[in-house]
Amino acid sequence: MKKYISLLFVFGFLFFFQSCSSQATADPKTVDALVNSQEFTFYATRANPTNYDVINVMNSMPNSTSTRMLELSGGNYTIELKNNTLEVVLPYFGRSFTPSYSNNDNSYRFTSKDFTINKSQGKKGKWIVTIKPNDVKNAPEIIIEVFKNGKALTSMRSNDRQPISYDGYIAKNEETSKQ
Repeated sequence: MKKYISLLFVFGFLFFFQSCSSQATADPKTVDALVNSQEFTFYATRANPTNYDVINVMNSMPNSTSTRMLELSGGNYTIELKNNTLEVVLPYFGRSFTPSYSNNDNSYRFTSKDFTINKSQGKKGKWIVTIKPNDVKNAPEIIIEVFKNGKALTSMRSNDRQPISYDGYIAKNEETSKQ
């Protein structure tokens, strides 16, 4: 009888924490509509650098965890697709092979009007959206993996920098009012 009580207690404990967890997800039909319309915004919540120098510096800081992720706060880091315009505002942590003395060139900040989009849907409803800007110098190839619940993983590959990836989610573009 004690086994059943302890087993019941464990299941109740797991159920309680599962129901309390953050479930910021979107409807799969909404996600499909956003990807098909090619008008959505990717909001980055974490950066995952691949450069071990950056990882070692992060791990050497006091009270840091030994993870490879950087939490991005503020919600200002986005990839926005709308009206045949691609606007990218993302930080970069890693090694650049063609360094710049300007602070504006150290992150991914550009607007493109000439780009190609390839999208495909894989098994289990996951979308893979590949974006290649043609009118930006040293433009990265952007690969966005969008899951059914709206969560997304974005990878940036460029010929002048080490690759980096971002965790986040996609949402409908915000309406801007013109006054």
